[in-house]
Amino acid sequence: MNLPLTEEQQLIQRIAREFAEKELEPRAEEIDKAGEFPDEAMRMLADLDLTGVPYPQEYGGGGADKISYVLILEELARSCAATALTLGAHTMVAGPILEFGTQEQIEKYAPRLCKLEDYGAFALTEACSGTDAGALMCGAARDGDDYIINGAKMFITNGGYCGICVLFARTDPDTPGSKGVSAFIVDRKESPFEAGKHEDKMGIRGSDTTELIFRNCRVPKGNLIGKEGQGMRIALTTLNVGRITIAAQAVGIAQAALDEAVKHSKDRRQFGRPLAKNQAIQWMIADMARDIAAARLLVLHAAKLYDEGRPFGVEASMAKLFAAEMAMTHTVKAVQIHGGLGYIRGTKVERLMRDAKFTEILEGTSEVHRMIISGDLLK
Repeated sequence: MNLPLTEEQQLIQRIAREFAEKELEPRAEEIDKAGEFPDEAMRMLADLDLTGVPYPQEYGGGGADKISYVLILEELARSCAATALTLGAHTMVAGPILEFGTQEQIEKYAPRLCKLEDYGAFALTEACSGTDAGALMCGAARDGDDYIINGAKMFITNGGYCGICVLFARTDPDTPGSKGVSAFIVDRKESPFEAGKHEDKMGIRGSDTTELIFRNCRVPKGNLIGKEGQGMRIALTTLNVGRITIAAQAVGIAQAALDEAVKHSKDRRQFGRPLAKNQAIQWMIADMARDIAAARLLVLHAAKLYDEGRPFGVEASMAKLFAAEMAMTHTVKAVQIHGGLGYIRGTKVERLMRDAKFTEILEGTSEVHRMIISGDLLK
C-alpha cells in the first residue's frame, strides 16, 4: 500500500524498519520469553535520535511530525511490541511538560527525556481508579515550598526504570472527582520513590509494568505542571495523543500477523497443495489486508489532524478502537491459519496474539472509546 508520505517520512520509516528487522526481530522471542526489559534496544534507538522524534530539536528532539512518529512505532511493533510500547510510553512523558510546563521545566526535563538520559513514566492509574481516573486517591499536600506526596500507582509502564515521572495526585481532598487533581514532575534523583510489584503479563512481556509507591515524597512546588486542579485536563490531552500511538502499534502487530500468515500459507502443504490454494485461507488473508489498510489510514488521519493543530480526539478514539479490535481479530486468524503450530510457544503468531490484547485495554478500553465516539455524535 503506497501511502502519501513525504521524503522525510519515508526515510524515517525506512530507518525504523531496518532497525527493527536487524536488531529487534532476532531477539523479540527471547525478550518475550524472559520478560526482559529492552534497554539495549532503547539505547540504540536513542543513538539513532528516535527517542524524541516528535519534539523540538532545541530540546534534543528530532523535530519531526506526529506522522513520522507513528510510522516508527508501527515498524517497531511489527517486530517487537514490547520495545514499541516502551518507546511510546517513554516518549509521551515529554508531551505534557512541553505543552503545559514552564520554560524552566522544559529546559530541565525535556532534553533528559528526548536523549534517554532518563526513562519516563506516566503515573495516572491506581487500584481504585482505572477508567474512572478522577477517582484517584494519591494525595499531594502543600508543605511550605514543597508538596508531600503519599499514595501508590499501578500498571505503570517503565515504572521500575523511570527517572522522571509525570504524576497525577489529589491536591484538594475536599473536591471530589477530576477537579481536585493536579499534575507534577517527579524527579527520582531529587524526590525518591519506590517501584513495587512487577506485573507478570500475558503479552508485551518485555515491557516493564510496575506499581509505584510514594511515601512522604517531597516534590518542589516548581514541579507542579500548570496550576492546581488542571491535572485531569493535562492527563486527558496526553492520553488523546497516546491513543494514536497505541493504534499505530496495533497496526504493526496486525501487519506482522499478515506477513506470517502469507508466508505460512505458501509454505505449508496439505492434500498435495499449498494452503494458499484454499479459498477459505485466501478470504482470511484478504480480510486481514483490507482491515490493516483501513486502520493504518485512520491512524495517519488522526496524526495529520494533530500535526495541523486541529481537533483530533474523536478521530484518535476511532483509530484506537478500530485498530485494536482489528489486531485482536486478525492475530487470532493468523493463529488459525497456522493450525496447531500457531498454538505453540515460540511461534511468532502466538506471541502476536498475546501482544494484540493489550491494545484493546491500554489508553482506554474499547468500551470507553465507543462512549467517546457516540457521545460526540449524540451531544
